[in-house]
Amino acid sequence: MSNSIVKPYIPLCEPNLKGNEKKYVAEAIDSNWLSGGSFLNLFEKQLAEFTGAAYAVGISSGTTALQISLILAGVEPQDLVIVPNLTFVATANAVKYIGAEPILLDINPETWVMDLNLLRNFLEKETYIEEDSCYLSVNHRRIKAIIPVHLLGNMCDMNDLLALANKYHLTIIEDAACSLGSFQNGKHSGTYGVAGALSFNSNKIITTGGGGAILTNDAGLAKKARHLITQAKSSTTDYFHDTLGYNYRLVNPLAAIGVAQMECLPMYIKTKQEIVGYYQNELSGIGAQFQLISSNTISNFWHVSFLVKNRNELISFLQSQNIETRPLWIPINQLPIFRACWGIDKDW
Repeated sequence: MSNSIVKPYIPLCEPNLKGNEKKYVAEAIDSNWLSGGSFLNLFEKQLAEFTGAAYAVGISSGTTALQISLILAGVEPQDLVIVPNLTFVATANAVKYIGAEPILLDINPETWVMDLNLLRNFLEKETYIEEDSCYLSVNHRRIKAIIPVHLLGNMCDMNDLLALANKYHLTIIEDAACSLGSFQNGKHSGTYGVAGALSFNSNKIITTGGGGAILTNDAGLAKKARHLITQAKSSTTDYFHDTLGYNYRLVNPLAAIGVAQMECLPMYIKTKQEIVGYYQNELSGIGAQFQLISSNTISNFWHVSFLVKNRNELISFLQSQNIETRPLWIPINQLPIFRACWGIDKDW
């Protein structure tokens, strides 16, 4: 019999469900309100109050939150939407879902969010304005919107982006899937643009198992979002649907999990910030390059990530020690469906 000690397995991340989740889910089930109900209303209220958004609309996922937000922003088939080249594929997929095409913008190598100098140069040299819309000069297609992704909790410089967006008539939709609990100049991620998309997937800082939310300060857009995600049913009794709708509601039992998670969110953020501080201190001697947090930004530090040489060797070694790590996402332009997309990079 071997005397070797088996080390406990340390996963990359796992949900923390040690609060009132079971209690609230049981209450939601006992209420017999599943599609909607008091927990959904409360969860949306918690999100709005925490983020400072006027409205929060619960939805089935962060991806569907992006898709509906693009529709709310008036993006139409054949339009172009600027997205960062380094993001989870859902950002670009949501653009494709509505028949639009992404323009892939390279990231700042230090902050890992959109390189706004590249964006400014591109807009000045390769676009033109006509009737309050921005068009790509090479093919005269409208560039309707831009989606900054607040990667790993870090935020794009939103004041700079707002100025560019206003000048070139671009609508901002924020992908805040990673950044619940991140603030810039005292303002929460997802509240700068016309809409912001949150995700509550099982690996996010809070989870509902599956789910998301749309943040907006526009009452009309919040009302339209609720209408679209309930199959665009325009009457509570008659089955009259006045436009193309979607079955994208966040259900009450999952919202009940969200209510319990929101009670713990400040503690989760504090813990994440302490963890990244520990890693930055302990790994300073191995040449690890950590993400530079943007000016005036408080990050939720959703995941601890860093650049390091011989990445695959490090991953293999940690795996041998029962420690799970993963590489960050493959750039969007290297995925088969997006290889033909227009790109903005440092060689442009």
